[in-house]
Amino acid sequence: MAVCVQSVQEFVQDSFVPMVAVLGSEEAERVTRKNNLNFAELLRPFCRLTSEGHIRDPNNQMQAVKNLRICVNNVSTSLNTASAPLSPAQRRMLNEVVLSCQPQDGASTNVITAGDYDLNFSATTPWFETYRENFLQSMPASDHEFLNHYLACLLVVSSTETVPVEQFLKLSQEQHRVQHSGEYTNPKWFIPNTLKYYVLLHDMSEGDEQRAETVYEDMKQRYGSQGCYLLKVNSRALSAEVDEQIPDPWSQYLHRSNIQNQDILDDVAPTVNSPAYENNISTAEADCQPSTDKDGMSNSLKSHPLQLDTINTSGSLYTLDAVSNDLKKGARAPDSVSGGSGSHGVCLTLNDHDRIRQFIQEFTFRGLLPHIEKNIRQLNDQLVSRKGLSRSLFTATKKWFGGGKVPEKSISEPKSTYGLLYPPEAPELQIRKMADLCFLVQHYELAYSCYHTAKKDFLSDQAMLYAAGALEMAAVSAFLQAGAPRPYPAHYMDTAIQTYRDVCKNMVLAERCALLSAEILKSQAKYSEAATLLIKMTSEDSDLRSALLLEQAAHCFINMRNPMVRKFAFHMILAGHRFSKAGQRRHALRCYCQAMQVYKERGWSLAEDHINFTIGRQSFTLGQPENAVTAFREILTNDSRQTATQQGAFLREYLFVYKSVIGGNEVSLPQLPLPCIHSSATRVYFGHDRRLAEGEKQAATHVSLDQEYDQDLAAMWCSLEEQLVAASNRGIVPANFQPTQCCLNSQTDNLRCPLAVVEEPIIVELKFNNPLKVSLALSNLSLLWRFTAEGVSEEMAITNEETLDLGVKQKDDIVTTEVIQEFQMGPEETKIARLRLLPHRTGQLNIVGVVYDLATALSGEKAPSTEGQQTLDLIVVRGRQDLKIRGLRLNQTKEDKMVVRHGPDHRLDPIITPPMPLMEIFFLQFPTALLCGEIRKAYVEFCNVSSVALRGLRVVSTHPDFFTFGSHATTPVTPLSPNSTENCSAYKTTVTSPQSCSGASEMLVSAGEYSKLSGVMEIPIDGNTLQPGESTQLPLWLRGPDQEGVHEINFLFYYESTEKGIKISHRVLRHTVFICASRSLSVQASACRSSVPPNQSLDDKSSSGTLVFVDVENINTNEAGVREFHIVQVSSSSQHWRLHKCINPAKDKDCKLTSRERAKLCFRATRCKPVQAASDAVDKYTFADLNLGNERIISSATPCGDFFFRGCPTSDSPRVNVASSRTLSSKSSVPPEVTASDINNIVKKCNELDLNIIVIWKAYVVEDNKQLILEGQLHVALQTIGKEACSLTPKEEAQEMVLLKFKSELPPPVILPSAELSQLIKTNLHYPETYTHPFIQDSLCVVPVTLTLSNCSSSQVDVNIELRHKSSSLESLDVHSSFTWVGQTQYKLQLKSQEVLCLTLRACFLQAGVYNLNTPRVFAKLAQLGTMCETSQQTASPALIIINNA
Repeated sequence: MAVCVQSVQEFVQDSFVPMVAVLGSEEAERVTRKNNLNFAELLRPFCRLTSEGHIRDPNNQMQAVKNLRICVNNVSTSLNTASAPLSPAQRRMLNEVVLSCQPQDGASTNVITAGDYDLNFSATTPWFETYRENFLQSMPASDHEFLNHYLACLLVVSSTETVPVEQFLKLSQEQHRVQHSGEYTNPKWFIPNTLKYYVLLHDMSEGDEQRAETVYEDMKQRYGSQGCYLLKVNSRALSAEVDEQIPDPWSQYLHRSNIQNQDILDDVAPTVNSPAYENNISTAEADCQPSTDKDGMSNSLKSHPLQLDTINTSGSLYTLDAVSNDLKKGARAPDSVSGGSGSHGVCLTLNDHDRIRQFIQEFTFRGLLPHIEKNIRQLNDQLVSRKGLSRSLFTATKKWFGGGKVPEKSISEPKSTYGLLYPPEAPELQIRKMADLCFLVQHYELAYSCYHTAKKDFLSDQAMLYAAGALEMAAVSAFLQAGAPRPYPAHYMDTAIQTYRDVCKNMVLAERCALLSAEILKSQAKYSEAATLLIKMTSEDSDLRSALLLEQAAHCFINMRNPMVRKFAFHMILAGHRFSKAGQRRHALRCYCQAMQVYKERGWSLAEDHINFTIGRQSFTLGQPENAVTAFREILTNDSRQTATQQGAFLREYLFVYKSVIGGNEVSLPQLPLPCIHSSATRVYFGHDRRLAEGEKQAATHVSLDQEYDQDLAAMWCSLEEQLVAASNRGIVPANFQPTQCCLNSQTDNLRCPLAVVEEPIIVELKFNNPLKVSLALSNLSLLWRFTAEGVSEEMAITNEETLDLGVKQKDDIVTTEVIQEFQMGPEETKIARLRLLPHRTGQLNIVGVVYDLATALSGEKAPSTEGQQTLDLIVVRGRQDLKIRGLRLNQTKEDKMVVRHGPDHRLDPIITPPMPLMEIFFLQFPTALLCGEIRKAYVEFCNVSSVALRGLRVVSTHPDFFTFGSHATTPVTPLSPNSTENCSAYKTTVTSPQSCSGASEMLVSAGEYSKLSGVMEIPIDGNTLQPGESTQLPLWLRGPDQEGVHEINFLFYYESTEKGIKISHRVLRHTVFICASRSLSVQASACRSSVPPNQSLDDKSSSGTLVFVDVENINTNEAGVREFHIVQVSSSSQHWRLHKCINPAKDKDCKLTSRERAKLCFRATRCKPVQAASDAVDKYTFADLNLGNERIISSATPCGDFFFRGCPTSDSPRVNVASSRTLSSKSSVPPEVTASDINNIVKKCNELDLNIIVIWKAYVVEDNKQLILEGQLHVALQTIGKEACSLTPKEEAQEMVLLKFKSELPPPVILPSAELSQLIKTNLHYPETYTHPFIQDSLCVVPVTLTLSNCSSSQVDVNIELRHKSSSLESLDVHSSFTWVGQTQYKLQLKSQEVLCLTLRACFLQAGVYNLNTPRVFAKLAQLGTMCETSQQTASPALIIINNA
């Protein structure tokens, strides 16, 4: 239970006090009325004695009476039965008492920490104490106990009476008549011989004091000095000026007098049905709904504390609103018969207060206490004499205490439903009477003995009402005994309560018993037992009592040693429910708010909804709409598990309350809770929506809100943009470079304010979520913004909030705000809204929120209107939601890592900049599928759709080898062939005869004329500028990727404004295409040295001839409908080599390949002419074309040459070796210190070829019953003689794991590549294939043989030649070996760089046969090296000669 102001002992003592009646004359009543009081009210504040009194018990022991209080009431007669419950007026008074006692705003509160709960609630419950005090004082008198029977009667007469003594006699007779005539059951009197105390009231302001003293002396003679008193009052005249403020101690006591007055009024109308009032005791029910249901049951029996009665409109806030208005109109003032307006005690001075206090003390000590003492002795004597036992009750035996039925009783005695009814003179009642007297004067030990004795008698007689009363008071007496000689018998109280409630059906007595016992248990820290007791006392007959007891039970749970927090909250909810039914809405609201502390954010979603809903309703009814809106907002924003119907009811109630709060005074738009906005998911797009394809035109994809953000893609675009910016800034990326971000989201860099362009829209994408299971209807949805012009302070910012509040469209000259008229959201739907702003001025724009109308239907049914049409009653409210985006968490410094800090997020704070150029790009005839290496021609259209000229148009791509814009310098001015025109060939061609036999067509070009492979390409537009509104078309050549599959190819176009000094330095436009590449041809090429001696090559005077073999295979799988491929031309491009002629034996004019077919082509390659090679710089390339058909494709022109330079990255690598080799060869003498790397370079140069093969093909495709001709080119880079190269890059194999090495190893020794050193010298044998000799005439046949030695390196080489046979050689075993070299058989020569030397040898044969002449052993070494190495000539094919006999 809550903390009480009084101690438990004080509370129990004050619950049972001596009762004193007052009978006064009319004149005495007039005297007291000057103070707006009657006599009983006049005495009431002074009824507690400040000094200690004494009495003697029957054993003649002195007993102290401390802190005694008496109760003084006017005599009011009643005809009601003694066992009647509280009257309706008394119940109404109790309700008003609780209603008027509300917690103060600054009242002390308790803060209890239980586990992880921190609860803050009221430390005291003064409304409960007030209720308890009034309830105990308003209890009706009962025949089974005497505690609230009158012990004495004050007879009050004014001194101004003519004959005061006669008035005293009349009053005495009146008291005797009321007590003994038997006409009245109320008031009840303690003993037949009631103490009469005579009070002469003297008005000091008008009476004769001397006469009053004379009358008083006469009274003392007549009634004795201890039986009368002269009370002087009204020392101050009523009309006198109030010089001092006299305290008013009466105001807090006045309402108690209303009880008796109301009872008098109720007695006039005895037909009132008391049980009906039992069911309707609240103020609201008593005033508005005075009748019960037909079955007599209260409404409280039909509802549940946790039931949400929102489905029926009769229980909605519309009805509650009307009821609350009635309550406000019907609020009553206390019905006080006793007074008019004005303060009390206006004629009394402080001396008068002291006189009244002295009177009460005299009356008690000299009249009341001696009277009680005398009656205790008389009762003790009577009981002892009647039983015939010992005179003293203290020495009575157990047998006497056992008692028994009195012999005078008969079976015909009247009985009630709960036992016997004793006559007043019954001995059992005399014991009870004596016990009550002892209890009233604080003699608790003797009282306990008497109660205990009476209890046994009553139980043996089955007089249950009497027994319950004795048990109750025995328990209280045991508790109040000083020193606590025996423990508190709580079971006595439990039995008494059960008997009162279940047997006697008297809830008033049961409630009194429970209040006493609970307070006693609480004082002993038995909170659990106290709570159980209080909960048992809740019932449906009184909502107010149940609410108060449930609240006290909740306080018991929270005050335990281990607080039971959830039980506290649950019983607070139940108490709030019963308070609500009792009409105590403020108390109900308080209970629910206290319970909410426990349930909030703990996962009890349904309980939270119920509490918030009730708080919202009660707050609205009590005129607190702001609190109601807050409570309803909590219901709608939490994750609700309610049904759709319930949620719809919540929403309707919220909107109704919300609208009533706003009313017509819209100063600023309030916040709406629905729908939820995921602020972090907000995206902002700067720029126009991209135009879709128009006919054959395909617009650039650029950036749109429909695209998902990808971190890797963003990094790729940023890298491309850096390349563009560096290309336009002399190869340097500026330090303040920021990548362009057209679309901002939670993953982009939002630390800086983004830059937007005036007259270009800003699109804000908001992610709305409807958490409810009911639909939401939003309308007039738009953005809220604040705009600050350049050079203006923040205070001068312009906002559109005011215009939106008033519904007026204004400020469109600054920013045009788009409005979405209708925005429907389904149940639990997440929906995207894109809102647009169009700025018209430069400055700072801040997007602060979103404003909209929220609507819902009152009910799902449409009611027909008077015209027959159906209308739907809608509640529409207008509100806003602010957009507050929290930036990414900072994690840079140590402070950032220690605490949670978030950086700024400025995606909603764009800076509006001056106009910028805006370009749109369209692609025409752009393919989506290509064969590998296929060449296709497309067109690009550039449009400047802004009002500002643009320049510096560039493009960069992730696949620079995929496209080329060509160059005017590389396009030769040659007539186009009709064939190419007819077939729309992408190549530049010319008509010529097949050049398979004759020499190749050559052209020398510079690599600088082509765009470099770095990726950045300047787009050649006229004048390098595009004016506003102007557009231009350029051809674009595409080449299919070499690898099959789907390829994502990204273009980034770059352009600048012609104006300088703008915040936005450049703009970019993205385009992404997906190309599906299918297989076409596979080209493999290899080269080997020609074995033909140089002097036999008539058309090539140089010493270096090389054979090139090209294998072409059709690997197409007919996916694209390709019927066959034609190899139409083979071209070469190199700085040092060229294809000379085709030496294919088949001499075919054309090479056709169907599926999976393969062809082999053989070409001879020669070195470029020395004049051409030395005539210009190193980057001159020789293009040689060998066409196999009647049409020559100019390979050096666009697009063939472009794709060669862009598609063969390996062609750049040999240039370093070339330069280094030329540097070495230019030196006349080589120093002896030559490094290993120099030797390697020299050796590699011997086998270098650096010849790039371009195979140009045509494919015939059948598509839609039409034959199409596709064309393309494949590149093969031949780097080294003897190594095969392929057009398809081999798949990379996984690298093997390499063991970690913890110790540094010695560097490996330099091992010279002997296999490559052996190729320093190329050897050729020239001899006749057949030689006829007459061996009969001459037995020796000598044949001349020429050995040609060619130095393949660029350094000086020493050569040793040995002609002697080795019998162990493998070649001598294959053919006849009976020949020998005659003449000089060993030579030692030195060959200069690229020198060719011919030696004439002679072979001598002894007989005819076939001989292998390839027996000379040639050793070569570089001049600066000491080791000799054998050349590879010995491993070449055999040189066979046939010797015939003539």
